[in-house]
Amino acid sequence: MTDFRTLPLKPALLASVETLGFTEMTPVQAQSLPPILQGRDVIAQARTGSGKTAAFGLGLLQQIEVDTIRLQALVLCPTRELADQVSKAIRKLAANIPNVKLLTLCGGMPLGPQLASLTHDPHIVVGTPGRIQEHLKRASLHGGGIKVLVLDEADRMLDMGFSEAIDDIVGRIAKHHQTLLFSATYAEEIRQVSKRVQRDPVEVTIETPHEETTIEQRFHEVEPAQKLDALAQLLGKEHAQHALVFCNMRKDVDAVADELDKRGFSALALHGDMEQRDRDEVLVQFANRSCSVLVATDVAARGLDIAALPLVVSFDIAHDPDTHTHRVGRTGRAGEDGLAVTLVTPRERPKAINIEEQLGQPLPWHPLKVAPSRGKQLNLAPMKTLVIDAGRQDKLRPGDILGALTGDAGLDAKDIGKIDVFATRAYVAIRRDLANKAQERLRAGKIKGRNFRVRSLH
Repeated sequence: MTDFRTLPLKPALLASVETLGFTEMTPVQAQSLPPILQGRDVIAQARTGSGKTAAFGLGLLQQIEVDTIRLQALVLCPTRELADQVSKAIRKLAANIPNVKLLTLCGGMPLGPQLASLTHDPHIVVGTPGRIQEHLKRASLHGGGIKVLVLDEADRMLDMGFSEAIDDIVGRIAKHHQTLLFSATYAEEIRQVSKRVQRDPVEVTIETPHEETTIEQRFHEVEPAQKLDALAQLLGKEHAQHALVFCNMRKDVDAVADELDKRGFSALALHGDMEQRDRDEVLVQFANRSCSVLVATDVAARGLDIAALPLVVSFDIAHDPDTHTHRVGRTGRAGEDGLAVTLVTPRERPKAINIEEQLGQPLPWHPLKVAPSRGKQLNLAPMKTLVIDAGRQDKLRPGDILGALTGDAGLDAKDIGKIDVFATRAYVAIRRDLANKAQERLRAGKIKGRNFRVRSLH
C-alpha cells in the first residue's frame, strides 16, 4: 500500500507525483498522508530528506480551493533557506493546478515588496515565524481562512526562540484548522507545543537506525594553540572537497574562515551578523561546490541542507549534547558515509563528558599528531560562481542560462553546475578553469536576447 495511487488525491496531484518520478511513498508519507487527507492533526518525527515536505505539501494542496481568493494554508519554517526549499517543492507539486498563488515571506528581506505582493491574498504562504507574525499584526496577511497550518522542523524553531511567535500566530488565525507538526525529535518542549496547538493528533514515528551507522565520530584532544593547525591538517585530507566547520562564537567564525583562506582553502563564513544577501551568496556557493569549507555558527547553519556532506568538524565542542547531535546529523545523509570530528581542548573535557553521558557509551578518542603549518597550499573548490544581475522578475529561468552557456558561449553541459534563480539575481556554477571564459562569453553574448551584467564571486 505504498503506491501514491492508493490515496484519494486529486488527479492533478497524482499527475505531479508521476512527473516528479515519485513511485512509492517513503515511510513518513505512507504513515502520515492517509490521516492528513482525512483532515486529522498529525505530529510526525522525521528528519530532513525523509520526504516530509511532499507529505504536507500534497496534504495542503488537496484542500486548496483555487477559486476562493484567500489564504488557506500557512507553512512555518525556522529559516529563510528552508522556506525557499519548501516553496520550490510545493510549487513543483502544484504544477498541474492552474492559478495557485504561493508567496514566501521571510525576515531579512525588505518589507515593501512583500506588502505589494499581498494586495491580493495568496492561497499558500511559506515563511519564518517572526515575519509571518508581523504581517498578521499589520493585517497585511489575513489568517481567517486558513485550513492547514504546518510547523516544519518545529524543534529548530523552538531552538531559535520562536515559541512565543508560534503561539501568537496560532491565536491570530482561523480557530478551526488542521495542524501538521514535523520535528526531528520528540523532546518534551515539542510535546508541550503539540498539546497547545493540536487536537487529538495522529502520532507518526519513523525509525532511522541505519542512518546512524553511516557516520563515524572522532574526538581529538588538542591544545588551544594547535587548533588551527589541527583543523588545516584534517581539511588537507580528501574530505576537504566539502566540509562544514562549527564555531560557537560569531567572531571565531570570521577568524577561522580568514585563516583558512590565507592557507589556501576555499573557505567562507556564515553567521547571523551578515546581511541576508551575503548569507544567500555564501549558501549558494557552498551548495554548488564553489566553496569547499563553510565555517558557521549553529543557528546560521540551521537551514542548510546539503545531501552529500562527507565531513563535519566541531572546531569548538558544542555547549550541550543536543547541539552536538544536530551537528553530527549534518553528515552521513541519504545513505552516504560521513565523518564527524570534534576538537577538544583540555579545559573542554567536561563538555565531552556530558556528551558521553547522553550517548551512554564511551567517546571514540583518537590521538592526533599535529604538524606545524606548512604555509599556503592550494585547496581550491572545483567550481566558481558567476552572478547574473537578473532573476525571476525578468522572467529568467535556469534553462535560459544553460542554453546561453551551451549555445553561444560554447560550454559543455558537464562543465556547468547548479543554477539558482532568485527574484533579482541568478547564480551559476562553472568549472573553475572555465569560469573566466564563460564570463567573457556571457558578457559578449545575450541571454534570452538581452544583455545582463555578469560578474564572478571571489
